[in-house]
Amino acid sequence: MPVEQAPKLVRALGARAGGTERFVRWAAEGRQPTRPLLWYHAPSVGEGLMARPVIERVRQTLPDVQVVYTYFSPSAARFAESVRADFADYLPFDSGPDATAVLDAVRPTVLAFSKLDMWPALVEEAHDRGIRVALTSASVRPGSGRASGLAHALLADAYATLDAVGAVSTDDAQRLAQIGVRPERIAVTGDVRYDQMLERVASPSNAGRALASAIGSAQASRRPTLVAGSTWDSDTDVLFAAWERVLRTIPSARLVLAPHEPDAASMDRARRWAAARSLSVSTAAESRPDCDVIVIDRVGVLADLYAVGQVAYVGGGFRPAGLHSVVEPAAHSLPVLFGPRASESRDAQLLEQAGAGARVEDARACAEALVRYLSNPEAGAAAGAAARAVIEQGRGAADRSAALLLPFLQVPATR
Repeated sequence: MPVEQAPKLVRALGARAGGTERFVRWAAEGRQPTRPLLWYHAPSVGEGLMARPVIERVRQTLPDVQVVYTYFSPSAARFAESVRADFADYLPFDSGPDATAVLDAVRPTVLAFSKLDMWPALVEEAHDRGIRVALTSASVRPGSGRASGLAHALLADAYATLDAVGAVSTDDAQRLAQIGVRPERIAVTGDVRYDQMLERVASPSNAGRALASAIGSAQASRRPTLVAGSTWDSDTDVLFAAWERVLRTIPSARLVLAPHEPDAASMDRARRWAAARSLSVSTAAESRPDCDVIVIDRVGVLADLYAVGQVAYVGGGFRPAGLHSVVEPAAHSLPVLFGPRASESRDAQLLEQAGAGARVEDARACAEALVRYLSNPEAGAAAGAAARAVIEQGRGAADRSAALLLPFLQVPATR
C-alpha cells in the first residue's frame, strides 16, 4: 500500500468505531416508519457526485422520502453534508451482526449503491428481508477481475440479487451481466456525471466563481489561455516542453496550471520552470492574473476554473493510474487534450470520435494541437461545441436513474 494512502485508510477504519451504535441511535430518534427510506451508499466523492443528483430527483417526486447516506473515504465526509440526508455516516463494517443491527434499526425501503462497490453481507441480509437493492451509474472496466477469481467468488451472489441496475453504457451492461447481474434487471441509463457537470457549469460554486473572475477569461485577458487540470509530473514533463514550442508561435499565450496535488513541490517545480524561461508566475492566492503562468494552489475549484480557458489539458494520461475527468472541460465547451493512457476512459473516446478532443503522445503532438486551437479561435470553438454536444447527449441520466428507484419507493416491497 502506498505510504500516502495509509493515513486515509487508518482514518477510515478509526471512524467506523461505534458506527453501528450511531445508526441505532439515529433510527430511534429520527426514523419514521410510515415514510419510505432510501439508503444510498457512495464510497467516495466521485461516487457521491453520481448519487446526489439521483437523490435530488427522488426527493422532487417523493418529498416525504427519508434518506440515509453512507460513504467509505474520509474525503467524502464533508461532501456528505451537501447531500442533506436525514442521516449520514461511514458505512459500518460488513459483518452479519452489523448488517442485522443496522437494518433492524433503519428499515430501509431501498438500498442503493453508486457505481459498483457493494458489501455482500449487507446486500444478502437486505435481500433476505425483501428490501429492494439497486445499483446506479454502474460501470465495469474492460478486463475487470470482478468476472473471475476471488472478487467473483465474493460478489457474484450479491450481484445476482440486484433488483435494478442502471448501466452507464451498453458495453457496461454486457460486462455487468458477465460478473453476475441478471440481464433482465439491467437498463442503460447513462452517466449521471454529465447531468452533474452541466448543473455545475450553470451554477458554479462561490469559490470557483470568485477565482475564475479574479483570473479572468481568455477573452477578458485577451490572452489565449490553456487550463491544464489534475496534472502530475509526468504530464508537466510533456506539457512544459510543449508550451515552450507554443510560445514561439503565440508569445501572448497564458498557462493556468492546476496540479492534482497542489503541494509545495508542485508549486516550486512550476516556479523554477517559469523562472528559467523568464516567464512571470503567480499562484491563485497571489491573484496576479497578468502573469504568464498561474499555478492553482487549492483544490475543489477546477470544475469551475475551466471557464477561463480556451483549451483544456487533462492530466493522468501519462501514468499507469490513468486519465482524470475530461467531462468537466467538455461541459465548458473546451476542446480537450490528454495523454496516451486513455483507453479505459469512455469519455475520452467519445470526445475523440466527435473531433472534440485529442490524444497526444509527446510534446511535439501536444504543441501542435495547442497551436491549432489557440491560434485559430474558430477551430477551437468548433471543437469545443462538439465537446459540449457530447455531454448534452448524455443529459437525463439522473432522471433515468431515479426512475429505477421510484417504483420501489412508491409501493410496498414485494417479491
